[in-house]
Amino acid sequence: MSRRLPLITLLLFLPLWLAASYAVRYVLMEDAQWVGACAEQAQVWQCQARSLLGLMIHFRIIAWTALGLALLAQLVPARVGWRLAVLALVFGVPALVLYSASIAVFAVVLAGLRLVRRSS
Repeated sequence: MSRRLPLITLLLFLPLWLAASYAVRYVLMEDAQWVGACAEQAQVWQCQARSLLGLMIHFRIIAWTALGLALLAQLVPARVGWRLAVLALVFGVPALVLYSASIAVFAVVLAGLRLVRRSS
């Protein structure tokens, strides 16, 4: 296996993850169709997912998780730290898109710095 394969995979995954995050934002969270449907039928699984995601956005759980993982990735050496940085990006990108940019921007920058840091 090539040494660059994980990096290439990450570079292919991140734009797809960003597109999926925007799809969740504009299709599930901001679409007026779901506001009306969830007012009438709150037990539909899409409405429950929307409600749970709304709580996670309100309490900034996604952004704080990304920041915590990014800080931990800075402290953990070698491959485990790199994987924690990838996980921080997995949480940080949706946090940027889903209204928590003030915290998530630090998480994404820290995770990116950890990803490009040369291992000793």
